[in-house]
Amino acid sequence: MNERYTRHIQLEEIGLSGQQKLNKAKVLVIGAGGLGCPILQYLNVSGIGTLGIVDFDTVSISNLHRQILFNQNDVGKNKAVVAKEKLLQLNPETHIDIFTFPLTEDNCLEIINEYDIVVDGTDNFVTRYLINDACVMLNKPVVFGALYKFEGQVSVFNYQNGPNYRCLFPIPPSAGEIPNCNEIGVLGILPGIIGLLQANEVIKIILDLGEVLSGKILYINTLNYQHRLVKFKKNEETFNEIRRKEKPEIVSTNDCLFVNSISLKNIRMDDNIVWIDVRELHETPEICNDKILKIPLQAFDNKLQISDNSSKKIFYCQSGIRSQKATQIAINKGFKHCYSLKEGAEELREWLTGKK
Repeated sequence: MNERYTRHIQLEEIGLSGQQKLNKAKVLVIGAGGLGCPILQYLNVSGIGTLGIVDFDTVSISNLHRQILFNQNDVGKNKAVVAKEKLLQLNPETHIDIFTFPLTEDNCLEIINEYDIVVDGTDNFVTRYLINDACVMLNKPVVFGALYKFEGQVSVFNYQNGPNYRCLFPIPPSAGEIPNCNEIGVLGILPGIIGLLQANEVIKIILDLGEVLSGKILYINTLNYQHRLVKFKKNEETFNEIRRKEKPEIVSTNDCLFVNSISLKNIRMDDNIVWIDVRELHETPEICNDKILKIPLQAFDNKLQISDNSSKKIFYCQSGIRSQKATQIAINKGFKHCYSLKEGAEELREWLTGKK
């Protein structure tokens, strides 16, 4: 190992053997945009031996406020091609493969199979589900990141027999349900923060350091620095469903849902609340409380029978995503005082039992 990695090697938790592990690792980064740029830069200079970059898109002026590998002269050029050029200037020792075409159900297994770890730097649900399902089939860990305006999410899926993306988000949002991120905007600094956290998870996985974000999703709000770590459990049926198929299938969807939301910290125990559990009946943890109605989201349109009085109607699920969809349906049906719980079922159980 050369002088480039001296500060890594000086760390007793890494040392020469750890740096050699990084050098032998093969990491595929899907998306060379806002998230992909910081992920690629830090993995590259950290000594990852082989990087793969998947991106068919070209650089545009509107990318430059957050996609920090690119500059004015790169506009119109393919992102993967430009990223490779810039990264080799930073560290010519890294081997870099580029894929300048879209990831599809027909090529994803072949591409992903060549790498140890996959990093999801995409911005749409279609590709997220495709990546997840391919990695479940190939037993590859996925380091996930997502952005919304001033907020970001980070998690690790399919790691050491842990949950996959569908354990947390089993139902893709329907087309037209979710505002496109290109329309709502994003703080330019946010992809850098989330991308660096994703790169950190990759290095932890390779070196077996610390506590990997498996079975947990980290939510960060950059306006007030509130952090939430939501736990979720493995749903074995999602794995079985994926593995029954010969290859991943494209989901029909659009992009993201945000409605009236409320946090446990803003709720009093004596508030007049009807809790509505929109998870499937088999999901855990089970919460026993006489104020809880169980109405799985799958049957929501037909079985939404709640009294529309002055009580708050708070919908919850495993992580706060399905509950957003349920809240929107209830509001569309004319119900008042409807909220989606920001936290998940595990945190609600602890709050109701006073164990948190």
